Amino acid sequence: MRSLAVTRVIARTALYPTSGGAPNGAGAVRGTIGRMTNAGASGARDRDEEGRARNARPRDGLGRPLPHGTEGVARQPEGVVRAPLETVAEAQALLAAGKPFHAHEVFEDAWKSGPPEERPLWRGLAQLAVGLTHAARGNAVGGARLLRRGAGAVEEWAALRGEDRPYGMDLTGLARWARELAGRVEQGSGPVDAGAEAPRLGWRTAG
Repeated sequence: MRSLAVTRVIARTALYPTSGGAPNGAGAVRGTIGRMTNAGASGARDRDEEGRARNARPRDGLGRPLPHGTEGVARQPEGVVRAPLETVAEAQALLAAGKPFHAHEVFEDAWKSGPPEERPLWRGLAQLAVGLTHAARGNAVGGARLLRRGAGAVEEWAALRGEDRPYGMDLTGLARWARELAGRVEQGSGPVDAGAEAPRLGWRTAG
């Protein structure tokens, strides 16, 4: 049986692939946004209350590490099992607040805990949130790449399942939003405003 740590590494490799042929800078996506941290010279690692390895450094609203002692933005609790509608509502609130990094953590929990047939959906949504995070950080290459990858993932899931509005989400609209933003990011206009560019997940509130 795989250990929990190995399972997390496999999951993050799928979300932040570093396969050959990636545009310059795209391979750094996993390293710049992952939760894991290198061990120090003593081999000690930061761990959470349950003993799981987790970087204890404070982070800003886009998930970037801050110096120790700096007041940062609270991380999302890890491993929370939510009902699908709760996942959508919590992720939407975080996106609207300009916290796509935190929204991706919510989607990641759903991806890890949800039924197998829904995992590609939640993974694609997590990739969209990661793409917006990188675009807001000023990483145009990584942001555009992940926005397009997430768009393709949710479209593929919708086509295979014959359902493009799961849990009230507008997957067609999300894919269109992601590709439009990716195009603008690639034009080199600089970091985007994460809150202003946040998508509306639910088709009922789109507009």
